[in-house]
This record gives sequence, C-alpha cells and structure tokens, in this order.
Amino acid sequence: MKLHYFPSPEETNTLSTEQLRARFMISGLFQPGAISAHYTDLDRMITGAALPTTTPLTLPSAKETGTAFFLERREIGILNVGDAGTVRVGGTAYALGNLDCLYIGLGEKEVSFENGPTGQAQFFYISTPAHAKHPTAVVRRADIRTDPIGDNAKANRRRINKLIHPDGVKSCQLVMGFTEFEPGSLWNTMPPHTHSRRTEIYLYFDLGDNLVFHFMGEPDKTRHLVIRDREAILSPAWSIHCGAGTGAYRFIWAMGGDNQVFTDMDAVPLPALR
Repeated sequence: MKLHYFPSPEETNTLSTEQLRARFMISGLFQPGAISAHYTDLDRMITGAALPTTTPLTLPSAKETGTAFFLERREIGILNVGDAGTVRVGGTAYALGNLDCLYIGLGEKEVSFENGPTGQAQFFYISTPAHAKHPTAVVRRADIRTDPIGDNAKANRRRINKLIHPDGVKSCQLVMGFTEFEPGSLWNTMPPHTHSRRTEIYLYFDLGDNLVFHFMGEPDKTRHLVIRDREAILSPAWSIHCGAGTGAYRFIWAMGGDNQVFTDMDAVPLPALR
C-alpha cells in the first residue's frame, strides 16, 4: 500500500508540473492480476483497483490500517468500470455489470474479486473509516434515475448519479457516485467550489484517447493537471476541483469528512478565479 501525504496550499504553489502530478495524481491503478491500494491523508481514504484475471483477488490486510483485516473499522464502495464480474463478501456472491456499485459495511473479513465471462472486469474502490455497520447493498446502473443538470450553452449539461448517499445506500461516512455528460458538454463542476468539511477523490474514466484538463489549487492560485483514462485525482478540502475534456468522459467522485450533505459546498464566483 502506498502512502500519500499532502503539501500545504503554500507549498503547492511552488511545485513543478511533475511534482504536482506526483503529489495529487495517481496513475497505474489498474494492473492485471493485482489489487492496488493508496492510503491518503484525505480523511484517511484508501483508493485502488482490482483486476482479477484467471484467479480471484482478495482484499488484503494492511499494516497501514492498524487493524487485523481491511474492513475491521472501515467501509468500502466498489464500482465496476469494466465488463461483468463478481465480488464475494463472506459466502455471498454479488454479480456486478458495467457501472454497477457495491457497498460493504465494516466488519466483513473476506472480500474477493472475480472475473466474468469476457475476462474484462475492472473494479475501482474507495474506502473510508467507519464507526457503525451498515448492510451490504448493490446499486444497479439500470435502476439509477437521474435528471440532467447544467446548460448546453455553457457546455456543462450532465447527470450526477448518486450511488452511496443519505437518500440511497446508507453508509457511515462514504459518499460516492459518478458523473456523465450529455453530447457536446465537456465542463464538470463549473463554476467550481470547495468544501472545507470534506475531501474528495476523482477517477476519470471512459476517456478513450481524450484528455481532461483538471483544475485544482486555491481559487486565486489555480493549477492544472492533464489527465488520461483511468487516472485518479486527490482533492484536499482547500482546493477547487473542476475540469474540461477534449471529448466525452465520465468520472467517479467519492467523499469523506464531517458530513454527507451533497450540497454542502462553498461556491467560488468566476471573478474570484485566478
């Protein structure tokens, strides 16, 4: 498991492009036949991916959590961004199709990932600390009903699909979902915002050969990162997080922090951006 510790806003303003990428971006999450894991100081969130091949992969124990097994004091959200596969929780198998989500509460000792018939299952996960157990639950892509928001004239018409949240699948701290865009729209979260009470992790995916220019930093000292398919961004509470793509894309968002109120954010007016 790789550890990630974040620079202060003042230090961030001095970083080169490569240093910025090393501190705030994760590449190489999806490795065939392996589980990757990155422990961050963003509300102690752990993120990673599992790509089973011919044999199942088991969610590992890790010294970094200080517990006997991974979910002893944690919960986890798993989204399949590939073809069909299966996640086993104890003795129960959960078949997950593309963009199906599985929530697993604390206390589950055995979690494993298995490939499906095409051999292309790709599981992305986010885990946060938890203090109480909530039941394991599945959110099916086919069951999500989300009205679009945004404005075609501003190229930000999109659907925000909430998967793990107070009005849906319940959790202790984790809030998770994914955003997808209407044809011709490329901007996400514009105008931008911060939320000092919560931190966030993004995974950009289904980009193909397109790029996303992800904007971060303090509102009056913005920086940017060039993102490719299946690369993740770590977003501290003081940073804006918005982006624009050269073509169609989706992104997963997941948050941990003081509350689970999706609308609890501090808007940044466009004139304040620098």
